[in-house]
Amino acid sequence: MTSIYNVKFSNGLEIPTLGLGTYKEEKEDVLVDAVKAAIKCGYRHFDCAHIYFNEQHIGKAIRDTIAESNGALKREDFFITSKCWNTYHSREKVHLCLDQILERLGLEYLDLYLMHWPMGFKEDAGDYPLGENGKMIPSDVHYLDTYKAMEECVRNGKTKSIGVSNFNIKQLEDVLSKSEIKPVCNQFEVNPLFQNSELIEFCQKNNIVVVAYAPLGAPDRAWLKTEDPVPLQHPIVLNLAKKYQKTPAQIILRWLLQRNVVVIPKSVNPSRIEENSKLFDFTLSSEDVAEFKNFKEQFRFYKFEVADNHQFYPFN
Repeated sequence: MTSIYNVKFSNGLEIPTLGLGTYKEEKEDVLVDAVKAAIKCGYRHFDCAHIYFNEQHIGKAIRDTIAESNGALKREDFFITSKCWNTYHSREKVHLCLDQILERLGLEYLDLYLMHWPMGFKEDAGDYPLGENGKMIPSDVHYLDTYKAMEECVRNGKTKSIGVSNFNIKQLEDVLSKSEIKPVCNQFEVNPLFQNSELIEFCQKNNIVVVAYAPLGAPDRAWLKTEDPVPLQHPIVLNLAKKYQKTPAQIILRWLLQRNVVVIPKSVNPSRIEENSKLFDFTLSSEDVAEFKNFKEQFRFYKFEVADNHQFYPFN
């Protein structure tokens, strides 16, 4: 079993540096088996979201494993993140969203509650309220008001920490200057083809832990085009994999860990899950880390263009 180290949040609590991403998989047996396989390999950090529609399966796998462990595992051994969806940005809906998440997971609290995007969508009109223009219908709720409601969720004990996801520097500056409870984390896309260095630097300077989604370039995304670049097949990665006798995925994940970035690779394949956990028995040399600066192409895999007309769209 892999021993995964933690990093400290600004509030003194800790997050494991490796977690399992759970986006997209909705089949109960597949996901339950994947989560149980991950726990067996040493994973304790699971990244969930209200909009993934699968939290009940993740909760079941965790609760079953705790029950079967004869007291060896407890709820506090796990780190569970979930996210407030864009149609739940008003104050009462922020609380409702968290209550629904906890009910699905079958847990009493989250370790980390994130605002999934800075953009609020029209409420009570489905999860993806589309206008006639084919774009998301915005709500008039400001992300600072949403964040204020999330602070109440810490005070009432339903989450230990709060943070954001997909926020740009200007939006983070707003939250940092107006909040009483500082965001401990910003989760956003980072991989060799989208290194996001300026945002990482800003977060780390301001004591905000960076969690990287799509660290391997989301190879199973539904909108994949044949001409899109593939980080796992890049010559720099392949050469380093050969040199260290590791897989391309292990090389990329190790590079991110050495940038002090938390990684949440997504997989439901038990052997891949185990392979992705074997990151702590080798170190890339500083020269090899520097090799990643030679990735000239920068390509954002998650653009969420159907919301790019929103006043708080973060990628303009």
